[in-house]
Amino acid sequence: MWVKIIKYVIGTLIVICCLHLYFRYFEWKNIYYPAREISITPESLGLKFEDVFFETDDHVTLNGWYIPCEKAVSTLLLCHGNAGNISDRLDSIDIFHDIDLNVFIFDYRGYGKSKGFPTEKGTYLDAMAAYKWLISEKKPDEDKIIIFGRSLGGAIAIDLAAKINKGLLISESAFTSIIDIGKEFYPFLPIKYCASIKYDSIQKIKNVRIPKLIIHSENDEIIPFHHGEKLFKAALLPKQFYKMQGGHNDSFMAMGKEYGNRIRNFQLKEKER
Repeated sequence: MWVKIIKYVIGTLIVICCLHLYFRYFEWKNIYYPAREISITPESLGLKFEDVFFETDDHVTLNGWYIPCEKAVSTLLLCHGNAGNISDRLDSIDIFHDIDLNVFIFDYRGYGKSKGFPTEKGTYLDAMAAYKWLISEKKPDEDKIIIFGRSLGGAIAIDLAAKINKGLLISESAFTSIIDIGKEFYPFLPIKYCASIKYDSIQKIKNVRIPKLIIHSENDEIIPFHHGEKLFKAALLPKQFYKMQGGHNDSFMAMGKEYGNRIRNFQLKEKER
C-alpha cells in the first residue's frame, strides 16, 4: 500500500518537474532568437565604426559598435529586438546616422560576439553596461542621450530609462509585458501563473520621467497596436505618440523619410525645452 503511494507521489513529482522544465525551455525559445554570426558591418554602408568590447556588472563580456557622425547633435543607444544580432540592424544605423546621430549598438549576452546566455535580468545588466561604457568612453551630454529600443529592445530601453531618468526615451513596437502578449498568443495556457520572464514595461514606464516618444504601427502583426497605445496612456508627460504603417519588422522602412524626420523633430523639440 505505502509502496504504491510512494511510487505514485514520486511519479507525479517527476512529471511536474518535466513539465516545469519544458515550460521554461518553451518560454525561453519563444522570447530569444540569438544569432552568433556577424554577417556584415557598417563598413558596407561606408560608415566608420569602432568594434568595442566591455564588461557587465556580473562580469560578462559584451560586444558593440560605436558609429560616430561628424555632424552629430546627439548620441543614440540602440537596444535591438529579440532575433539576430547587431549585424541585422544596418538599416536602422543608416537612418540614425543620416539624421546626425552618433549610434552605439550592442549585442545582449548570447548574441553575436557577446558571451553568456540571454535572460531577462541579464539583458537589463547588458543595457546598463552599454550605457556606462558610452558615458565613460565617449562622454556625451547625458541629458541628450537617446535611449532607443525596438520590440524586445523597447522593454529593455524602458527599464534602463526608468533607472537612469536622463536624456530621452524612444520605444518602438514594444509590448506592455510578456504576460500580456503571452496571453494573446497562447490564451489556453495559464501564462500569468507560470511565466518567469516578465518584461513588465507597462509598470516600469510609469517611473520614466524623461521625455518619451512611443512609436507603433497600427498594422503590426506580432505586437498588436493596442500595446503601444497602452504604453503611451500609462506614460508620464512629456510624451509623444507616432503611429506608423507597415509590419512589425519593416514599418520603420515603409515610412521612408517621415520616420527619420519624426525622430529628428522629437529630439530637437525636447532639446529646446
